[in-house]
Amino acid sequence: MRILLAIVCLLHLTVSSAQNNRQPSASEIKLKLKKLNFLGSVLYVAAHPDDENTRAISYFISEQLAATAYLSMTRGDGGQNLIGSEIRDQLGLIRTQELLAARKIDGGQQFFTRANDFGYSKNAAETFEIWNKNEILSDVVRVYRQFQPDVIITRFPPDERAGHGHHTASAILAQEAFELSGDANSFPDQAKECTVWQPKRLFTNTGRWWNQTINEKTPGVITINIGAYNPLLGKSYSEIAAESRTQHKSQGFGSSGRRGDAPEYFEFVKGEKSTSTIFDGVNTTWSRIKGAEKIPSLVNEAVIKFKDEDPSATIPALLKIRNSVSALPSSVWKTRKLNEVNRLIQDCLGLFAEATADSFWSPPGGKIKVAFEVINRSGATVSLNQISSINLSFDSAFTYDLKKNVLLTLKSERKLNENLGYCDPYWLHKDHTLGLFTVSDPALIGTPENRPAISFDFTFSMNNEKFVVQAPLIYKVTDPVKGEVTRPFEIVPQVFVNLDKPVYIFSDQSPRDVHVILKSANSNCSGKLELKLPLGWKSDPEFYSFEIKKRGEEQQFTFKVLPGSEESTTSIGAAATIDSKEFHQSLQTIQYDHIPTQTLLPEAKSEALRLNLKRDGNVIGYIKGAGDEIPSTLRNIGYEVWEMKDEEVTAPNLRKVDAIVLGIRALNTNDRIRHFMPTLLDFVKNGGTMVVQYNTTSDLEIDKDKFSPFPITMSRDRVTQENSEVRILKPDHPLLNYPNKITVKDFDGWVQERGLYFPSAWAPEYESLLSMNDAGELARDGSLLVADYGSGHYIYTSLSFFRELPEGVAGAYKLFTNLVSMRKKDGPAEVKVKSK
Repeated sequence: MRILLAIVCLLHLTVSSAQNNRQPSASEIKLKLKKLNFLGSVLYVAAHPDDENTRAISYFISEQLAATAYLSMTRGDGGQNLIGSEIRDQLGLIRTQELLAARKIDGGQQFFTRANDFGYSKNAAETFEIWNKNEILSDVVRVYRQFQPDVIITRFPPDERAGHGHHTASAILAQEAFELSGDANSFPDQAKECTVWQPKRLFTNTGRWWNQTINEKTPGVITINIGAYNPLLGKSYSEIAAESRTQHKSQGFGSSGRRGDAPEYFEFVKGEKSTSTIFDGVNTTWSRIKGAEKIPSLVNEAVIKFKDEDPSATIPALLKIRNSVSALPSSVWKTRKLNEVNRLIQDCLGLFAEATADSFWSPPGGKIKVAFEVINRSGATVSLNQISSINLSFDSAFTYDLKKNVLLTLKSERKLNENLGYCDPYWLHKDHTLGLFTVSDPALIGTPENRPAISFDFTFSMNNEKFVVQAPLIYKVTDPVKGEVTRPFEIVPQVFVNLDKPVYIFSDQSPRDVHVILKSANSNCSGKLELKLPLGWKSDPEFYSFEIKKRGEEQQFTFKVLPGSEESTTSIGAAATIDSKEFHQSLQTIQYDHIPTQTLLPEAKSEALRLNLKRDGNVIGYIKGAGDEIPSTLRNIGYEVWEMKDEEVTAPNLRKVDAIVLGIRALNTNDRIRHFMPTLLDFVKNGGTMVVQYNTTSDLEIDKDKFSPFPITMSRDRVTQENSEVRILKPDHPLLNYPNKITVKDFDGWVQERGLYFPSAWAPEYESLLSMNDAGELARDGSLLVADYGSGHYIYTSLSFFRELPEGVAGAYKLFTNLVSMRKKDGPAEVKVKSK
């Protein structure tokens, strides 16, 4: 045996290799065999991650055996995050991976459009204006033409009953695309990549929350009991759906499995009417493809003769099926079924092929070591003939007989190609608008994540038949607690350039330290590091020379930055130059156990505020909520911040702080808050200031009359138009004048929204300081409420400080500083604690 090996790398944001290579059980293989004889498809359409009906998707996949996919208009970028502080683009990346984790459980495919979730929208007209309706409509048509569904199902109705402008828009787009996808004159530029396609019919998966009277006798409704039990899987579809839905952890959607009947209602909207099933009149057999007449009997024979104890005995039958499918004319069903058969062959052999690297990243041109692991866990005669990569000069040809359960390991080292692209998510490569991501390659539109920059093809043969197994390059370690942990191998710049703060505040003309952290992804790199400053600003020194010996090494450099004299909102950037090439990418890593590690490479740039910001007090206590960056913001302003643990919220400790702040949704997420809220209210009564940020109306961990000194009625009211008029109701109130004067100009430049979950009613002891509303709506006066209680001040605010402060909105900084600067009547606190 002669083996010629080279090395390859893969950039692809995927689920972990361990998950990809999970060997299905014999019963799961049998279900996949049965699926070969069903040629029907369903596309479920909605607006966000977690909007999809996971029970319906699980049912269509594993009971109906249909090819099933979910098209989400957005990646959920504009939502809230219950597991961390990531918002906007970072949250969208998390929620993308949560959807992919959900689809891995239920077996569906996942698609997206280029629409950016810009936050809550009250109507479809606003949504379409911000998204650029025609662009998103073209994306929906593209997905229809690529996936070629027989049946479209929308989660929402195309009107205000949907409850969210994005929801309504998703249904409208689904219906319009239904009419256009079969018309060659609609979006003709797509014809080069996909043919036109006309779905048979469109349903709405009508929910009881907008139609409480719908039932199985309602005209035009198909009722399906999706609570059925699948003995091959050992679960009901409701139980599978609960596992799938629980992947939406950032939204707090953990679900319990249900058992028993579960009717769902599918209301006919467009196309050919049906009376009994959603597939009425759809040819879901092989007879829909010319020349496929013999395939059904081949599949039936394979199912009948399938041996649970020896799935590999089915291989000869699968090879016959594969040959028959290969001989068919090109179609989406030929491609789909060939993929299913090839996967079944791999599953029946218990065939495992993996490539692991000695590092989880490298720059183009870097050297890495790769280990290959291949094993055949069946008694069938299988040979490995080739390992290759079309994206590298890599092609190893050999013959190695894989004996049953005998592991083959190979190792190699090679230099990566110099022209490889970086690994950051394709929809974040370029700047995007509020409503639309920029995607340069039309072929990527609709895809959930990056394609592999490089992938390995393992070519096997048996019975004179060849088949290929693809595997990504991954990095793998053994964690003493978690066990095997993997992450994708990624292509990255030679160095990462990270500024130490997202926002820098210059409250006067004094110089301020700006720290830059350089991290190397390669060995032996040297060059020059400098800041990119606004006109008239200076740094000392102007640049640093650096030399980094080892991959992964970090070095920190400190610049003293002298700002301009005038107030301004601007930015500070940083860049490293190596061999005349400039690197300006920073490194952001997202790591949670339920999704693969995600790497982003945004430009190394931070907001810079030349702002005459004044503050009062020294120490702020902070009680964590759902996760935000307010503590970092307060430190940036100049406060010491004590992020208090539950057991630290005591009367003696509260006497050490000037003000206490509750994080967003603290009343929803902290199950201990009911026990120490009386202590907090006593702190206010005795002269302290407490700032409570927004909470939702559901899942409160405290009685509604126990979190404030006087009654407040929370609601779902919000102001979503970030540039809506703000009216100051009490301009002379101390909170709007000390230590910073607040005017309507301080509400310029806000992002995404003004605020959310405004109180709708409050006791007369509260003073309402601000009024605002979206166009055409009544005034909302509950965004900022202040009450004197005893000797102190209780403040409840639904303004979106958690979004504005990380974006460097100057007016938000001034106003929040005023909130925590309200003086005790006996003066500010004297005792300091060490910042924690």
